[in-house]
Amino acid sequence: MSSSDPRTDEQLVDALNGGDAAAFEALYYRYRDWVARLAQRFCGNETDALDVVQETFLYFHRKFPGFVLSARLTTFLYPVVKHLALAARRKRGRMGTDLGAAELMAAPQAEAREEGLEDLRAVVAAVPEIHREVLLMRFVDEMSLEEIAKGLEIPLGTVKSRIHNGLKMLAEDERTKRFFQ
Repeated sequence: MSSSDPRTDEQLVDALNGGDAAAFEALYYRYRDWVARLAQRFCGNETDALDVVQETFLYFHRKFPGFVLSARLTTFLYPVVKHLALAARRKRGRMGTDLGAAELMAAPQAEAREEGLEDLRAVVAAVPEIHREVLLMRFVDEMSLEEIAKGLEIPLGTVKSRIHNGLKMLAEDERTKRFFQ
């Protein structure tokens, strides 16, 4: 079984609730890379991110039978990954290797090839966390406004406001104005 399973997430959840172990495997392969990227962004290092991937799917597996998928699976997984990743980051910080905001913000990345990409990363890293998080959820994780609101447990209007204010901060910075013209 692989991520090429043609069943929808809802069908896989129903099958898993019915005891179909292959359904869990299909969901795992479908979402593991997304979970890993998100965990890396919050953890700042690959080792902790891989641990978070494992813990996330263990947590998810314990929800069965009886799990009800009331939104996209990413909406359910986002707060789980965030919580586990920030806990891992705090633990690493207590061990003397805490990471700064730029590392927290950075998604797994190759060398910057485009001029100005480092400036963009620096400006995004400087955006306050409440605005940066919704910007990343919307434009990196490709979550809808409703999914962001549900995932963060905040009103839809607050999500819209944070995205607006975050984009305004990015657009007003001299280093990134060209990305908004």
